[in-house]
Amino acid sequence: MRYRELGKTGLKVSEIGLGAEWLERHNEAEVKEVIDCCGELGINILDCWMAEPGVRSNIGKAIAGKREKWIIQGHFGSTWQGGQYVRTRQMDKVKEAFEDLLARLGTDYIDLGMIHFVDEEAEFHRVMEGEFLAYVKEQKEKGVVRHIGMSTHNPRVGQLAAQSGEIEMILFSVNPAFDLLPPTEDINTYFAESYAEGLGGIHPEREKLYQICEQRGVGITVMKGYAGGRLFDARTSPFGAALTPVQCIHYALTRPAVASILAGYDTPEHVRQAVAYETATEEEKDYASVLAHAPRHAYMGQCTYCGHCAPCPAGIDIAMVNKLYDLALMQEKIPDSLKAHYQGLSANAADCVACGGCESRCPFGVPVVRRMHEMAELFGD
Repeated sequence: MRYRELGKTGLKVSEIGLGAEWLERHNEAEVKEVIDCCGELGINILDCWMAEPGVRSNIGKAIAGKREKWIIQGHFGSTWQGGQYVRTRQMDKVKEAFEDLLARLGTDYIDLGMIHFVDEEAEFHRVMEGEFLAYVKEQKEKGVVRHIGMSTHNPRVGQLAAQSGEIEMILFSVNPAFDLLPPTEDINTYFAESYAEGLGGIHPEREKLYQICEQRGVGITVMKGYAGGRLFDARTSPFGAALTPVQCIHYALTRPAVASILAGYDTPEHVRQAVAYETATEEEKDYASVLAHAPRHAYMGQCTYCGHCAPCPAGIDIAMVNKLYDLALMQEKIPDSLKAHYQGLSANAADCVACGGCESRCPFGVPVVRRMHEMAELFGD
């Protein structure tokens, strides 16, 4: 298992994590079996947004005696009322549900205290300017919460969170299908039976979110990496072509600022299928060829940092240089930290010999040689 820094939190999280939602439909023994398998295979991050008491208790029993080995994302605003889940900003209910989460998980702290499910920009401002954030910050001051995060499916809300100075990491929905779509305050839009024709490439607002998070050191953990499983079947995939779990995982992990993808598991075998990513070949990880040759919505002309351009005879990490270039273009003056990262590479754009081998291998027709020339000028090589 490989581990990544989660933004500036100082936490190192496993690339493959556990999104525990599916555990709601399993008994105590089955939950323990899945969580034990996760631990044995090196998974160390767990998201529990669910408010249902039984699953919280079952997770708590499964991690008993091993709490320190887990980085837990626990949510503020996910409550259980009248026998069902209710997302709320009603503070007495929020506090009661958070205290219940701590008790049932058998812990006195949460590593990542998540402000739960904020998809509307107006609601973002209400949450951040009122008693909700004040309560979350109070928990952080007490040490009950180590870091403050937010979950959202809307890239515009994600941008606001990343720029707020209060939110240290974001739980965001990332997959190649959702990335095509413009911002929306209605999550159901992402699960439409078909998308509008003519979509192509990562929507600029989503691309901007990834770049802001990378620039500001706001880490991203990923939910809905499989788009609810619809990407596994050409009949339900908006591309008209199927992707594998490993390809979906690789797509998410190649986005800027992403530290971990939190997948759902019903069985230990599901865990092993996801963790197989860690030993997968480059061919098995290759989502780019599928997207480039799909009947619909290909990503032509846009660098997705997939790595197909490698190897470079000059030793340039072309995907990384492109990522730094895209970060540089979004601001009037290149930050010194970005320049230092670029200059610290063993080879950079100025070393390009314009052989064109990278362009012949790029599935998306990116004009790499031209971009290298532009990058060298921009960075003053």
